[in-house]
Amino acid sequence: MDKKIAIKLLDILEKTYPDAECELKFDTPFQLLIATILSAQSTDKRVNEVTKDMFKKYSKPKDYLNLSQEELGEIIRSIGFYRNKSKNILNTCSILIQNYNSELPNNMEELMKLPGVGRKTANVVLSNAFGKPAIAVDTHVFRVSNRLGLANSDNVNDTEKQLMKIIPKQRWSRSHHLLIFHGRRTCKARKPECFRCPILEICKYKDKNIDSSN
Repeated sequence: MDKKIAIKLLDILEKTYPDAECELKFDTPFQLLIATILSAQSTDKRVNEVTKDMFKKYSKPKDYLNLSQEELGEIIRSIGFYRNKSKNILNTCSILIQNYNSELPNNMEELMKLPGVGRKTANVVLSNAFGKPAIAVDTHVFRVSNRLGLANSDNVNDTEKQLMKIIPKQRWSRSHHLLIFHGRRTCKARKPECFRCPILEICKYKDKNIDSSN
């Protein structure tokens, strides 16, 4: 897609979703990290329901080390893959205390050393907690950007690289939220609502669903 067309597309999404923002609830970078780890294979709504009470009791790395893996697993049980996530969270908290004075590092390399933290999670934290330009490619961003024609890839890493090239750096973080909102509200996985899409004429998706009765 031409850069000018890409910017036009983003401008339309800006007007369509002026409230686009991170929907995970957090007060500190550490809390956002925990929430993002929990959000893998789950929904932000479900994570927020769990962390609403959990963050009142466990807001810092040291708080979690008072829990066993089984005890933390029970707290987050309603979230998918809770056993693996509880293990990663406890190991991450231990590393933060031992190596970072309980403070969350604010760069990609150090964040990705933490258990359960990949590029997507690191980008979410860098962007929303530290205000650094980043594009976190989750399932929504991957699907929507490739459907629209902003990217053309079958993997998340190449999709991220392509988006970073076509989107101006100062718009990376905002674009991430716009694409997520569009994916959740209109460009849905199974039945995209192309018939009411504000960027229908720009979109490159070959299987457009323009029948509102479907």
